[in-house]
Amino acid sequence: MNIGELVLEALESLNSNKLRTGLTVLGIVIGVAAVIAMLAVGQGASNSITNQINSLGTNLLFVMRNFGQRGQTDPMPLTISDATALADPSQAPDVAQVSPVVSSNATLSAAGVTYSTQATGVNENYFAMRNYSLSDGTFFTQNQITGRASVCVIGVDVATNLFNTTTGLVGQTIRMNQQPFTIVGVLNSVGGGGLGSADNIFLIPFTTAQVRLNSRNPQQVNEILVQATTANTVTAASDEITSILTARHHITTATLDFQVLSQASFVQSAQTITGTFTIFLGGVAGISLLVGGIGIMNIMLVSVTERTREIGLRKALGARKRDILVQFLTESAMLSLLGGMIGIALGYVIAGVIGRIATAAGTALTPAVGIDSILIATLFSTAVGVFFGLYPANRAAGLEPVEALRYE
Repeated sequence: MNIGELVLEALESLNSNKLRTGLTVLGIVIGVAAVIAMLAVGQGASNSITNQINSLGTNLLFVMRNFGQRGQTDPMPLTISDATALADPSQAPDVAQVSPVVSSNATLSAAGVTYSTQATGVNENYFAMRNYSLSDGTFFTQNQITGRASVCVIGVDVATNLFNTTTGLVGQTIRMNQQPFTIVGVLNSVGGGGLGSADNIFLIPFTTAQVRLNSRNPQQVNEILVQATTANTVTAASDEITSILTARHHITTATLDFQVLSQASFVQSAQTITGTFTIFLGGVAGISLLVGGIGIMNIMLVSVTERTREIGLRKALGARKRDILVQFLTESAMLSLLGGMIGIALGYVIAGVIGRIATAAGTALTPAVGIDSILIATLFSTAVGVFFGLYPANRAAGLEPVEALRYE
């Protein structure tokens, strides 16, 4: 019997009891759809976080205090002098731009509305380093930075929450911790993601932040943002930063009181986390596929019992044990393959619905159904059908013709 005949016979057998076949296939459909949807959500979350990290800017390095160093309970703080040294091309030729950053939680108020966020002091390099663009107004001027001006550039979340609009806000006043700041620019929307909304931002000149946010230690900074000259010089720039700060802080590489993080390290950490999350979701969804496989085994055992006389007759007419085995395996494989195909379509629909719900909730999550997940689900569902159909098929093939013919 060739493959075509086996498939046709399997379809005829399954078609003879449509309701039972449909209910059995349903278990596989649910399992495959769950696997497809969950893998799509996991991949979408990974893409969202990766895109948000990449949107921070290009070729960036983040220099921060290393509180995690063993034996380093109070690491030496980073200072403006450190940032100035890193910006010296004679010491760090692979560094393009540097921006010291001072940040602190702040309470903003305007038009009787109060809003809590983080206020961040930056210099004129920060905007280009972070690839920010404006929907209205301008960035800080050198005179505003030098003169410690009480001006601010805000993100769309801050604008929307305080003024319920993002237009016509230049010249308006926001009070930060009861101190007035004039809006000089409104940033274009960047979007949210796994790390929170990148539009929830309130920027002021670095020199202003020194006296308004960090008056007790005006020379200290929370972090130093460094941009390498090119993507190929990120590692060299990181080495130069380490060398300069190690010498300035009078420490060794074994006792670093700072850490240099790159976008690549953030992306790798995020992908590790989301990868684990995706595997977990896929594993949970796979349980339903396993249950569907058990359903196939159950229905195939019933089919073997119902067709005992048929099996005996086929054997009496010369059918070999292998023929019977292949016949029932084909039926179980057809059940799982049919369920897998429908499940893939349903999983795609479910992933789309989840994406729409996430968008409506303000979360930048776009589930991604990849060809790899489709192949995995298809092959796994077929393998489940063959595996769980093997015992019933072997049982059918092992029936003795005489006993099968005498079965009532």
